[in-house]
Amino acid sequence: MSPSEAHARADAAAPRVLWLDTPGRPAPRPAVTAPLDVDLLVVGGGFTGLWTALGALEREPGRSVLVVERDRIAEQATGRNGGFCEASLTHGEDNGRDRWPDEYDELERLGLENLAAIEAAVARHGIDCDFRRSGQLSVATRAHEVPGLEPSTDGFLDAPAVRALVDSPTYLAGRLDAEGCAMVDPARLAWGLADAVESLGGRVAEGTSITRLRRRSGAVEATTADGTTIRARRVAMATNAFPGLLRRVSARVVPVYDHVLATEPLTAEQLASVGWEARCGVADSGNLFHYYRLTADDRILWGGYDAVYHFGRGISPEHEQRPATHRVLAEHFYETFPQLADVGFSHRWGGVIDTCTRFCAFFGTARRGRVAYAAGFTGLGVGASRFAAEVMLDLLAGADTERTRLAMVRDKPLPFPPEPLAWTGIQLTRWASARADATGRRNLWLRTLDRLGLGFDS
Repeated sequence: MSPSEAHARADAAAPRVLWLDTPGRPAPRPAVTAPLDVDLLVVGGGFTGLWTALGALEREPGRSVLVVERDRIAEQATGRNGGFCEASLTHGEDNGRDRWPDEYDELERLGLENLAAIEAAVARHGIDCDFRRSGQLSVATRAHEVPGLEPSTDGFLDAPAVRALVDSPTYLAGRLDAEGCAMVDPARLAWGLADAVESLGGRVAEGTSITRLRRRSGAVEATTADGTTIRARRVAMATNAFPGLLRRVSARVVPVYDHVLATEPLTAEQLASVGWEARCGVADSGNLFHYYRLTADDRILWGGYDAVYHFGRGISPEHEQRPATHRVLAEHFYETFPQLADVGFSHRWGGVIDTCTRFCAFFGTARRGRVAYAAGFTGLGVGASRFAAEVMLDLLAGADTERTRLAMVRDKPLPFPPEPLAWTGIQLTRWASARADATGRRNLWLRTLDRLGLGFDS
């Protein structure tokens, strides 16, 4: 297919989020309009906030818990991602072993236990979100990527073997992680978590923005945009990419836009031409990588590659639609699956991710331990958000736990520099990463970042 034909297919897609484009989307919940006094205030109604509220209520039934979301549940990153629910807490084994070699095995175990706990919570609360432990297939599409899949170890798939799982002429090798990743409908998971919070006595309020936090006589007083006050004995901050009220968090996070296409539903014949009977998620091995998966109605969700940072840590609805990126994604889709040249795209969208220089979440407290925070998931928030929620609840309780003793939890990533240095450094890193994908060699800039333990990713 010619690039112009691929571009036309992308342009023809509806500018809507697939997961949110459903008549099953819940009606908005009422905002907070009168003063309240609660045990726990959770700021942010994405996965991190919802898991925190649910965990608090399961730990201590009868506790008064309020979740406030300035928009709607699942409207932002929680409802715009690919639905890859990964066990990894560290953005992959290499990143984890490099940063925390002495505790990586423990982190891997905790990540797998966290994924199992998510599966158990979905079953326990009857959440209908198409949760499937179908695994993730990593593929090499360039010769220099093959060694990274460890050809000499068990589980390596050569080209015929990987194409027997998912058939693309671009695949040179692969490796299937059958246990460490589940596929999920992320919006329905979030809506189900909100229902579960309410079923246990918690409250979820939408259209409620917190603009100020102050310590007041043994508690924290939060003020909403319309001047309503909420008094809370403890506060969990779960705003992720969006500017929060804690300067120590904002300096360590930059917002990055990720963009996605979804195809029309494949016919039985089209799906058979690709194989994909295991319905695993797929990710290629580039620095600028694609991720893709099948949905419950046999669409292919195709995203990633072009992580976009806007100067000044810009966040705006106008950044969600980026024709240049969606057109590049369309080109790459038809190169990967030329047998699907007659399949069009139904949806195109974008969403903002919170990325930090260590590629995975960081944690901490403020206001003399009355406020806890977690941020910087760098694309792993679907699964790692539940672990982060448990960490925040431990921190707010002042508990000495296996989680709070982790160096990963105690350490903080280096902050990003101010503008224009942040924008310049990120653009240079994107350029160098693209060059490394093409050549298989990391230049001086990337090697320097590696030595410093710094990076930029989506």
